[in-house]
Amino acid sequence: MSEPAVVLFTRDLRIHDNPVLAAAAEAGPVVPLFVQDPHFDGVSTHRRRFLDECLADLDSSLSRLGSRLTVRSGDVAAEVMRVVHECGATQVHVAADHSAYARAREQRLHIVLGSARVGLTLHDDVHHAVEPGRVTPADRDHFAVFTPYARRWDAAERRAIAPAPTRLRTPPLASLGVARPAGHALLRGGESAARERARAWFDAGVDDYAERRDVLADDGTSRLSPYLHFGCISARELESRAGTSAGARAFVRQLTWRDFHHQVLAARPDAAHADYRPGRRTWSEDPGLLEAWKAGETGVAVVDAGMRQLAAQGWMHNRARMITASFLTKSHAVDWRHGAAHFAAHLLDADVANNALNWQWIAGTGTDTRPNRVLNPQRQARRFDQDGRYRDRWLSPG
Repeated sequence: MSEPAVVLFTRDLRIHDNPVLAAAAEAGPVVPLFVQDPHFDGVSTHRRRFLDECLADLDSSLSRLGSRLTVRSGDVAAEVMRVVHECGATQVHVAADHSAYARAREQRLHIVLGSARVGLTLHDDVHHAVEPGRVTPADRDHFAVFTPYARRWDAAERRAIAPAPTRLRTPPLASLGVARPAGHALLRGGESAARERARAWFDAGVDDYAERRDVLADDGTSRLSPYLHFGCISARELESRAGTSAGARAFVRQLTWRDFHHQVLAARPDAAHADYRPGRRTWSEDPGLLEAWKAGETGVAVVDAGMRQLAAQGWMHNRARMITASFLTKSHAVDWRHGAAHFAAHLLDADVANNALNWQWIAGTGTDTRPNRVLNPQRQARRFDQDGRYRDRWLSPG
């Protein structure tokens, strides 16, 4: 058996359309590895449970191919180096990423692996339909306005879908073992669940998406965002399967927004915590209001319903996210970073780019060309929860 390569899974927890795994498996034996970074120990029980289910499902998929997932905990670069020494690997494969955390991780891997003369291969086009930096305006490193970006995104060349391996060769290694939590009523983590949900969505849901997506009480959205965040299914594959109906085009437009936010963050990593367009807003501190907002006890029914859905499920309807964020930042001038931090801790799908830049869009500090728009919660409720079913579902006792 030739020398193995380590495949470091990050937020690409899948075997289908995974260019990292496909490239490494084609070259020879592989050691699939996931490192649990203590940096993320503070996430909610919902997100921890979902991640554990993702890892368990990935391990099951790998076992059917003749491999297993090695799980370690600690500093990512240090744990990768330990596994390299244990299996005698000369190469590490990982998906390229663009947040400040991911870039620091890549730099640390370059240093640690380079000192041991171990190669590091970074793979593009793993997390997006169109990789950040692939399309840019003539005079800047990224698009700051969505519409011109979307035109270029539509015309950009796409990579081919990467085939799933049919067999893997993996030397045995010690592992922490993969937790196998009980399932969850709303969303079960993992690639198997993602593919089941995608099949159901494209068979029966997507065509009505344009009409139903904003109705708060309906299950009119795909709820695929947590699976995209953890990489249980690829944006490239979803785009390729979406179809051409009005609903499908509206769904693909959401994938465009996702890539748009990631290309902004790739060019401006500080946008995760700093105003993209500074000087637009003045914030005031209101700890009492902030805590009431978090608890769903503001007295504004549609806002409280959204926040209680978040606490109960680790998920919130997208329209409710916009309403609750506007209430906090526009109606009460509370700094968007407070709200973004709460969402990041509790949402299953709270990746850095979409969470921070959606908050900034609502707060008026981001890419919105109408930074002063306010979403009046009462008007929003009348429009998108006309019969009060959403409010009743989350505010009724019991």
